[in-house]
Amino acid sequence: MRKHIAAGVAALSIGAAVTALAGCGTTASGDDGAEAGTTTLTVFAAASLKGSFEDLAEQFEAAHEGVDVQLSFAGSSDLVAQIQQGAPADVFASADTANMDKLVADDLVTDPQDFATNTLEIAVPPGNPAGVETLDDLADPAVKLVLCAPEVPCGAASAKVADAAGLDLTPVSEEQSVTDVLGKVTAGEADAGLVYVTDVAAAGDDVEGIEFTESTSAVNTYPIATVADTDHADLAQEFVDLVLSDDGQQTLSGFGFAAP
Repeated sequence: MRKHIAAGVAALSIGAAVTALAGCGTTASGDDGAEAGTTTLTVFAAASLKGSFEDLAEQFEAAHEGVDVQLSFAGSSDLVAQIQQGAPADVFASADTANMDKLVADDLVTDPQDFATNTLEIAVPPGNPAGVETLDDLADPAVKLVLCAPEVPCGAASAKVADAAGLDLTPVSEEQSVTDVLGKVTAGEADAGLVYVTDVAAAGDDVEGIEFTESTSAVNTYPIATVADTDHADLAQEFVDLVLSDDGQQTLSGFGFAAP
């Protein structure tokens, strides 16, 4: 039953995103492909959570007959902007506390709770054609580096590790989500990118991962919360409870996330 709101919604203007998502938090009708009488729960989640939250959504639907979980994945900052502009969502999971704090300040979420942590890793194409071995190598002008934009959690984390190492990193492009950075690397459009360890694991043989000691200076904590004006407060809280539960934590661990 579950349908996925395209991750590309984050690339739309905020007004267009609100229009595109209108009605996602209400009981579904036949117009959107869901069966009449199905309750739709809309979950906005950071792009790095894609695999784990797809799994969790399946678990939730299996335990809640008649519930259709719609997942929208994008950079946390884009999702925050959409919620601030009125895009209907029931649950929000961020890749950092800074973006969640923006919604807390606006009274748009209720009682955020930390559920996972993640760290950065260097991703390179198979065979590592540029010969990247350390974080220092990313400062070489000959290396085509791709990073997340500074307002995106993986971009803020990248800036922290660069500062910790005393490096000036000059990327050839800055992306709006960690999956976009990974996409540039897997497509051969970049020699290296800074992504999360979970993204490297999910990519399998499409990339090679290079660990670096400075990653410990920028551990991202992931919080989750129900959206304040949700029409499905009880159901939204049950999804949050699943993420925080032993089963949820086991699922997240299987995708490479560490405990909060």
